Amino acid sequence: MPPAKRKNESDSESDTPLSSKVKPKSNGSTMKKQKSQPKAKAANGKSKGSVKPRVSKDTPAKAKKDPKVKSEPKVKKEPKSAPAAVKKIVDRKPLIKAESTASAGSQNGSEASDDDYKWWLEQKDDDGPKWTTLEHNGVLFPPDYVPHGVPLVYKGTEVRMPPPVEEVATFFAAVLGTDHAVNKVFQQNFFNDFVEIADQHMDKHPFKEFKHCDFTRIRSHLDDQSAKRKAMTKDEKEAQKKERQEVEDKFMYCMLDGRREKVGNFRIEPPSLFRGRGAHPKTGKLKRRVMPEQVTINIGPDAKIPDPPPGHRWGKVTHDNTVTWLATWKENINNSIKYVFLAAGSSLKGQSDLRKFEKARSLVKCIDGIRKQYTKDLKGKSPAERQRATALYLIDRFALRAGNEKGDDEADTVGCCSLRCEHIKLEPPNIVHFDFLGKDSIRYQRTTEVDKLVWKNLRSFLRDEAKSSSDMLFDRLTTSSLNKHLQTLMPGLTAKVFRTFNASFVFQQQLQNTPKEGTEAEKMLAYNRANRDVAVLCNHQRSVPKTFQNQMSRIEDKLFGVRYQRKLLKDYLLEVAPDLTKKHPEVLVKDIGIGAKEIKQYLLSVCELDREKVTKKFARDNEKLKEAKEPELPQSTLDEQLKAIDDREKSIKEGTYEPELPVAKNATTDKILEKIEKLTQRINSIEVDKIDKDENKATALSTSKVNYIDPRISIAWCKKYNVPLEKIFNKTLREKFTWAMDVGSEWTF
Repeated sequence: MPPAKRKNESDSESDTPLSSKVKPKSNGSTMKKQKSQPKAKAANGKSKGSVKPRVSKDTPAKAKKDPKVKSEPKVKKEPKSAPAAVKKIVDRKPLIKAESTASAGSQNGSEASDDDYKWWLEQKDDDGPKWTTLEHNGVLFPPDYVPHGVPLVYKGTEVRMPPPVEEVATFFAAVLGTDHAVNKVFQQNFFNDFVEIADQHMDKHPFKEFKHCDFTRIRSHLDDQSAKRKAMTKDEKEAQKKERQEVEDKFMYCMLDGRREKVGNFRIEPPSLFRGRGAHPKTGKLKRRVMPEQVTINIGPDAKIPDPPPGHRWGKVTHDNTVTWLATWKENINNSIKYVFLAAGSSLKGQSDLRKFEKARSLVKCIDGIRKQYTKDLKGKSPAERQRATALYLIDRFALRAGNEKGDDEADTVGCCSLRCEHIKLEPPNIVHFDFLGKDSIRYQRTTEVDKLVWKNLRSFLRDEAKSSSDMLFDRLTTSSLNKHLQTLMPGLTAKVFRTFNASFVFQQQLQNTPKEGTEAEKMLAYNRANRDVAVLCNHQRSVPKTFQNQMSRIEDKLFGVRYQRKLLKDYLLEVAPDLTKKHPEVLVKDIGIGAKEIKQYLLSVCELDREKVTKKFARDNEKLKEAKEPELPQSTLDEQLKAIDDREKSIKEGTYEPELPVAKNATTDKILEKIEKLTQRINSIEVDKIDKDENKATALSTSKVNYIDPRISIAWCKKYNVPLEKIFNKTLREKFTWAMDVGSEWTF
């Protein structure tokens, strides 16, 4: 059902408030200035030699030709928010193992490394310029298409195509065998664009109906190419990787205020067929090749402008130090603006993250007043006031996004303000059933209790003027008007701030369930459960992996194997030292489900796994020897190993197999008891991991961890419960959240 329309409503999905932001007063926290970048101040308190923002001084770009270029995309101005005051906390327990980091270096060997730049110890004015000097090498374009000459078969006849047409046909051949290839919308959108390209580059072509196109010969060619790549030797792969790395190294770093900082995604996306999420109406359309003439470069006024590819020119070159992007262009599918920013671990990205979490943290001081106000407004005199208060209740309590109207050519996803009557069902006395597609076409399906006054309001909105199922639930509310109202409650407040606040607050509360004396695995289970509660709140779902059952089976096998080892040791102790049971009664406790039948089945499955392992290892070893140009292992080596496994399997079936004890033959009883204890701990750890994996099978934990949960909560938790930071943050996230590492174990959101 297409979304109902409102007049004069923006299609923007941004959470940025539409009214101007008011700068909050400092909370009095002190900042330690970094000596490497002192800021001299005059008597009047203004900085001497401060850099004024250079806004869009356009530099003409030279070119051999001046091809026609589509209208320039609007350049993104970044939202202004108040600077966050950050307090340095002197509690520096080592959290992670020392990692060898390559020196950042510089282009001329004299600039400072960003590794040593602790920007979070400086007071930053977000309203000022983001940088003083900026140098970079532009963006990396995908390689030109190399034609293969394989024809498309149409109605049984081979059709040779020029490279631009062949390229698009090859895109479809690449998706054969997937759900996209049989999707009627995908097929039709692809074919429309394919015919358009054929019209442009072929004087005459036969393509009239998609059903007569046969892409299998092109697909066979692609499969052959894939097989050749897989058959490459290690040296060939390394050489190819090195060549690719040499090309990318040029674009990987920039110089920002004399510091070498990593650039994020500097690659221009190659042309392809658009997939989209969910039932996207544009799925299958051609994502066209981005040309340099479409790209705007943002760089320092005194820096060398990067060279465009030969025969081309940049669409525009600007020197705007009030924004942080390095390049921008517009893609053709949704006409959305794409940007190249610095990497997640850069100073500018870190400052943005810190401001985001500090803004959410500041909501703590006024959340009670805001809730009191919208609760009062639930009884408001005007329908518009009641709708706004009801929407705020849903955004606050259920972390709904604000939402915007969508066009007919966009995926039918909604948020709170764009809910339609068909998206909720009411059940007395106060139950609401939600069912709609949220961001990225992720289904939001939840049944929950709400405040009785909220329930009555929703019922009145449904009945108002005899609405149909496709009518807007909040027909007197827009995202714009909601954001303007939020600004009156707290400067900079948006639906996303509510979402970040509630995610961090719920996470911190749930972490209180961490067992103080628990094992590391038990503590991690508590951490992941807290993370999962937030993911459920924010509706961060994922489909259950196809390999999930196999993964669980492997865990079950591992668990059985460890329990079997413990049983062997217990049985051995009962045989050689029966008196120990008085002092160690746990030896008498029998494991349930480990009988003769289960043991035999397990041992036979181990034989199968061992056959697979030795066969693969034999092939790998010979591959390495072949690459080293040394004699390969004879087949008899593998045959001997397989025969030993066959003999073991035979003895298991005949009941004559005698397993080896998982301890040394001369081990003392104390050593055996110690081993039993270690195996018991390992069993507990595997069981906890099994529970954790099962509970997380349909939940995406990383989205909330990266974007909505203040990382300082996690770091403080690690310090408090003595859990290594590597357990919760991978290397990329540790670099991204460097600014959060100094918090103490008692830090709270």
